[in-house]
This record gives sequence, C-alpha cells and structure tokens, in this order.
Amino acid sequence: MFKRLASAAIAAGLTISCMAGTVQAAGTTATYTSEITGEPISTSLQTQRPIAVMIDNDERSLPHYNVSSADVVYEMVNSTLLNRITRLMCVYKDWDNASLAQIGNIRSARPTNILLASEYNAVLCHDGGPFYNTPYFESTAIDDFSGDAVFSRVSNGKAREFTEYILPGDLDKGFVKMGYSKNYTENVGSHFNFAPYGTEVHLENVYGAACPVANLVTLPFGHSNSMLAYDPTSGLYAYWEYGQPAVDGANGQQIAFKNVIIQFCDFTQYDKNGYLIYNCVGQNKLGYYITNGRAVPIYWNKLTETGKTQYYDVNGNEIQINTGKTYVALVPDDSIATTILQ
Repeated sequence: MFKRLASAAIAAGLTISCMAGTVQAAGTTATYTSEITGEPISTSLQTQRPIAVMIDNDERSLPHYNVSSADVVYEMVNSTLLNRITRLMCVYKDWDNASLAQIGNIRSARPTNILLASEYNAVLCHDGGPFYNTPYFESTAIDDFSGDAVFSRVSNGKAREFTEYILPGDLDKGFVKMGYSKNYTENVGSHFNFAPYGTEVHLENVYGAACPVANLVTLPFGHSNSMLAYDPTSGLYAYWEYGQPAVDGANGQQIAFKNVIIQFCDFTQYDKNGYLIYNCVGQNKLGYYITNGRAVPIYWNKLTETGKTQYYDVNGNEIQINTGKTYVALVPDDSIATTILQ
C-alpha cells in the first residue's frame, strides 16, 4: 500500500519521507497519528505530553472557554450534594496552540481525576482539592499545576471561584517553576483503539442492525441535565446542558464529539460533604460506546491506578472507535436505568 501511495505521490511531483510513522509532502508539515484522537497532527507535538484541566460545570461558571478545543472531555459527578453536580476534565495535546488564549475556568480535582489523568501521562491542572487526593498524588506520582501560583485571574464580574483560567504564558511558567518535562516521561502509546484515519466505524455494520439507535443520549446528571444530540450532517454529537446548547465562550461553537463513551461505575462517598471517588480500577464493568447514531454495549477494564482504560465488546474484542474528539461520562451505576438512549 505504501509503495502505491509513494508511486502516486512521485508521479504528482511530490516527495515522501517515512520516518517514525510520518508522511510528508514537499512544502507541507510532517504529521503523525495522534495517540488521543487518531487524527494526523504535526510531528512537533509527538513527544509533547498532554495536560488534563479541571473545568467547572456549575451554571454560574458558564460559558466554558475552549472546552470545544479539547481532544477528550470527561464528565463525572463531583459531589453527591447539589443533585450530584458534575465537573469536566478536559485533555489537550496541543495545549501550546496560540488559539487557546483562555481555558477554564479552573476548579479543584478529585481522586478519580488523578487516576484518569495518569493514564495519559498528563500534567493535571487544577485548583487544589480535598485531602483525600493526597495518597493518590503519591501513589501515581502524577505531575500537577495548582492554583494562583500558576494560573491567572480574569475580571469577569463573577464570584472569585469562577475567575481562574489558563492564559498565555501560564503553562510555560508552570513548567519552569515546577521543573517538569514538557515531554512524555513514559511511553503511553495510543489511548484508544482507533479505526484507520479516513475510515468510518458504523456499529450496525460491525454488530448488526440490532445495535440500539442513539440519536439522543440523556445522562442522569440531575444538576446539569447533560445531553448529547446526534447531528447526521456533521456526524457529531452536540453537547447540551441546563436546557440549552453548550456554546464555547472562546469561539462561539457548540461543544461536539465524534465518540461518546459511557462508563457505569460504583463510587465510594468519603463524608457528609459529598466528596467521593469512583471505583474505576477494576474489570468487566458495563457501559456503552456510541457513534454515528448507534450504540453498542461494552465492558471496560482499568487494571491499575495509572493503567489505561480499555473497552471491549460482549465477545471480548477490543472495540474500535472513530477518529476525532471523544466524550466520556462516568455514570454512577445506580443510575443505569435513567441513562436513556433514543
């Protein structure tokens, strides 16, 4: 296949280089396949580690800034109080991109966020958190940036808790201050099992016409009423919350995803203040993979605190997902019946 592509390129007057999985036409930027989206991105990013940013999801904090630019977005219950209010954790590979002039607003982390960010060898960006985090910072040895020592305040007329953002220069300052490497400190490999770039996974073609229709995904997050609505024109799932489209304050775009993954998971509540940890290290937990208007039941495993979460169909085969942005919801397993696909 590569020989045929190379012959065609040479006939067109192009030059091809093939080093470490890269392909480059003369006068263009060399690319490689992103380990987080499965899409081609610049080889200048190949060794750069991601950041995982804790972003508020309280209605008072809206609009989000540059959540639409994240490669992967996690949503999960942040507290059992306030009708199980959720918080987002957004993973960015190309975090030094000039277009990301403002990310946030930044809020505190929970133990589950530490375990998930560790899968990416990411630097966790947050503003503190409960003391329940401490043993997980120690056991995972994750790098993190926290609070005003790194991030900036924006005068937006809101309460102080809704004013902290990542602005240009903040992350560079953080890497210098903390002495962290901007490059991967371990080999994490591809995070998902992606279909080849340029192809499409249609679940009904893989698993049969019995795959449930999933044009609207209603999640049991009572505070935000989070939903994802499939748009067949774009092939993406548009994110809604608080009864309206979730429009990004940085670019005016509605937040949208190619892939939706639901992980059902039990949790342990620490105290009366609602602090909790999802019991996300384990095997054969249930969920759904959703794309292109269809869903398939899955099992998911995360074998160690820093190990990658992997997703399997009912036959035990690792599922193949579409390239592009991915939304992952960790849904308490006492809410399976109120997670609605239609």
